[in-house]
Amino acid sequence: MISAVDTNILLDMLIPNEEHMKGSKSLLEAYLEKGRLVICEIVYAELASQFASGDELNSFLSETGIRLTGSNEKSLCLAGERWLHYSKNRSRNISCPKCSKKVSHLCSYCGAIIPIRQRVLSDFIIGAHALVQADILLSRDRGIYKTYFSDLKVISSV
Repeated sequence: MISAVDTNILLDMLIPNEEHMKGSKSLLEAYLEKGRLVICEIVYAELASQFASGDELNSFLSETGIRLTGSNEKSLCLAGERWLHYSKNRSRNISCPKCSKKVSHLCSYCGAIIPIRQRVLSDFIIGAHALVQADILLSRDRGIYKTYFSDLKVISSV
């Protein structure tokens, strides 16, 4: 089994998060026993901000049994297609990252809805990479995947 790992699971361990650290660590250990753990280049780049050097990041990945696997043309095209669907169909409301429910952000002065851009293409690259090049995705951010990657199995530590 190949399990793709989202950035938030790894950040739970790197930026100690009492609420999620234990669950994310257990999740990684459980799925490493079942097969390989992989990350795409977006997750690698996001993790790089937590290390003094690329060598330190690579050591962390090696110690945790995580491999970097680059996106391929199929996953990149899929990411672009799903992001286009999102950008054409998103409302002026924002979505909760946990449950995907829409909520409005209103101007306290005039009452107008303030549009907020919530998702960037990198979120879609992570999802498409997992869908095409892994069996599951380990992530706490189920909202986007539930909505735009309903064909992707997502396992959460929560």
